[in-house]
Amino acid sequence: MKTEPHQSAKYGHLVIIGGHEDREHAKEILARFVELAGGPAARIVVITAASKLCEEMWGIYDQAFGDLGVRQRDHLSLACRHDANDEEKIRVVAEADGIFMTGGDQKRLLSIIGGTALDAEMHTALKVRGACIAGTSAGASAMSGHMLAQGSTDLLPEKGAVSLGAGLGFVHRVVIDQHFSERQRLARLLSVVAQNPYLQGIGIDENTALVIERGRGIEVLGEGSVTIVDGRWMDTNVADIAERATPEMIDVRLHLLPAGSRFYLPTDDQPMPKPMSPSLRDFLENITKRNPIS
Repeated sequence: MKTEPHQSAKYGHLVIIGGHEDREHAKEILARFVELAGGPAARIVVITAASKLCEEMWGIYDQAFGDLGVRQRDHLSLACRHDANDEEKIRVVAEADGIFMTGGDQKRLLSIIGGTALDAEMHTALKVRGACIAGTSAGASAMSGHMLAQGSTDLLPEKGAVSLGAGLGFVHRVVIDQHFSERQRLARLLSVVAQNPYLQGIGIDENTALVIERGRGIEVLGEGSVTIVDGRWMDTNVADIAERATPEMIDVRLHLLPAGSRFYLPTDDQPMPKPMSPSLRDFLENITKRNPIS
């Protein structure tokens, strides 16, 4: 999904990464992030608040982005909410072309930046200035309005096995899971959808990214796939069964988008870029929506 610089500046992009992206070799996903941020001349800010190993994490990405030719690289170390309301740190985000959130613990990330002035500035960066915002692993889960906070299942979905929390809200009506195929998390995502059918589940494999161009379309990069679970038309008995029981889930829709997949919304000069089912088109319209600043 190649874009001209003016398109990036106008609409902004999200790069949602399933974790363990290549940081040493071709760096396909990180290179795409740099491209969407404006190329090697862009100012890239790395937020390590999700991790307790901030300096170690920063060293990894400082090296990776340096290898990609980025000259302006900043580390935003946030230890507490006071830091996330500090005017100098907010200024760093206000001047960034690309903002990258590392992995760690999404609950830790939200406890530090959720609802702060820095959180608001990130929304302005995306929605007004057209910056590119990326998150990997925990940073990916935190991007949605409803965030997968904790919980796991074995082979089957279970009622009450997973809990949600408030996320950063760059995208809405979805919940994002990462390390998806590698950690066999389909049952976990089905557990979320069973109890929250208005949410569409997105599972992203390792070294794989869902790239969203706001207002236009999506592409999948990397080595794996993006799985979409849609339960809005399903029949389920989840309200009537006991905690930790497996619910019936009838007519759940699943989309598998392997790396290389690209889907765009119709435009005036290209009415239907690629045929798609109504449910996939609805997903596309929701995920690319240019929501107002929140």
